[in-house]
Amino acid sequence: MSGGVIARCSARIVLIHLAALCLLPLLVGAAACGRSEDSVEARGSSVTVAYCCGREALSPYTEMSARYLVFLPLVESDGEGERVPRLARSWTHSADYREWTYHLRTDVKWDDGVPVTAHDVKFSLDLLAHPEVGYLSDRPGGSVTVHDDSTLTIRSAGWFVDGNDGWLVYWPKHVLEGLDPAEFYEWDFWTQPVGNGPYRFIRYVPETMMEFEANPDYYGSHPRIERVVLKFSGAAGLAELLAESVDAITENDPADIHALLEDSRFRVYHGVAETVVLAVVWNGDYPPFQDLRVRRALTLAIDRRGLLRALDLPDELPIADAPYTARQFLRGELLEPLPYDPEAAAALLDEAGWRDLDGDGVREKDGRALRFTAIAVADDALEPGGLGLATHAQGQLRRVGVRMEIRPLEPGLVFDRLSSGDFEAAFTVFQNQAPWLKRFLGEDSRLGYENPGVTSLIGRAVVAANPDTVDAIYRDLAEIFRRDLPVTFLFPRTESYFVHRRIRGLEGRYWPDPVLHMEELWLEDGE
Repeated sequence: MSGGVIARCSARIVLIHLAALCLLPLLVGAAACGRSEDSVEARGSSVTVAYCCGREALSPYTEMSARYLVFLPLVESDGEGERVPRLARSWTHSADYREWTYHLRTDVKWDDGVPVTAHDVKFSLDLLAHPEVGYLSDRPGGSVTVHDDSTLTIRSAGWFVDGNDGWLVYWPKHVLEGLDPAEFYEWDFWTQPVGNGPYRFIRYVPETMMEFEANPDYYGSHPRIERVVLKFSGAAGLAELLAESVDAITENDPADIHALLEDSRFRVYHGVAETVVLAVVWNGDYPPFQDLRVRRALTLAIDRRGLLRALDLPDELPIADAPYTARQFLRGELLEPLPYDPEAAAALLDEAGWRDLDGDGVREKDGRALRFTAIAVADDALEPGGLGLATHAQGQLRRVGVRMEIRPLEPGLVFDRLSSGDFEAAFTVFQNQAPWLKRFLGEDSRLGYENPGVTSLIGRAVVAANPDTVDAIYRDLAEIFRRDLPVTFLFPRTESYFVHRRIRGLEGRYWPDPVLHMEELWLEDGE
């Protein structure tokens, strides 16, 4: 029987569902990738992952973790949101946190033997900011200055501070500088990369797979898994995992979690996003939601822990009622959330004048029933928990005399409705980053919520760079936000990874994506 265990990496919460200890032999999907028997690496050093995106797997277009197999970022974050070295060995910053000087490792080479230099970093950042590429077009202007081959300074005036975007990796200038930026996302480079990471590219079979091997010239420890295959299985990923023709799935349907928890061959790992939550957005222009007591009552009436259990997610996930920074999340500094309290919800609705006068189970006021329509993403596999959350919450609201209809929409339409204010309520992804808050809760908001204090704090957060200052702003923002409740936060967004138990080393990871951490994993065929 499987069970749920909560593991911590420092202050970063990582959720892990462990299956029982039984282990069955695993068939690696090498033959399915078209490789002959005598050329396949030994089973004990090979992993096949059902993966999405095809030729875009390494491109910035998808922002997938596969890029870290072959390319290095400047730094990465540890379990408390602090930087640790990767391509950069050390760094300093100015007093205003706007200027960062990086000192790069001098022992890193591209796969063709050319040394990696600061010129490659500058070239990559300039390329991403190129108007034909548009990847960094929403970031305020800045500058990159190369001092020598291993030293550069990045200066920015806006919220994009230092070139470490969390997902940014860097590419070889000598390979790419002659290519047309207008065709950036279609370059053959993304399917024939020259990298500098723990793995190097071997081959790409269109619509089928991409194969990598451990990089013998990698500056770090030699990976224990020698061969990695990304197999573009599409919707067949789960079937291939159950048939043991792949070792892991990184894109999956949350509805499959329960079945995998009952299968002792596999583990289900949950990564928790630091600043992205699933939430219910209330349109303040819709008359019932103009009353704070109604918004608070609806929040009290939704059993957020119950929603987690209904979706086979551990109910120990942190819950909050207001925006927070990544550091506050990782360090466990969130304010205590409102409890699930349907009796208090009913009392608030009574106080606000919403009562069930005719005994039909629906509250009324001034001849108007307390009904509304909530939009939600139609496919839970595209936005985990969207429609499923709305369905479960619908039943909970019904118990306090509130009727909520659900209108499923495509993801893009939900975002468009939020942006235009054309909705009554929305079950959606909500981001805590300051630019997102400014768009949806600032002075140009279409959510029907206005609070000068919130507008001012968000404006300050957008331009602040000192992380201690940002944390202080968010603490003040949280006090107002959890009082006004223009949005009901449900719980942090999670990403689930289905992994065969022979893959070891993911336990306790702050983000347990097997592709992201491949260089640090190992295989155990028996206990």
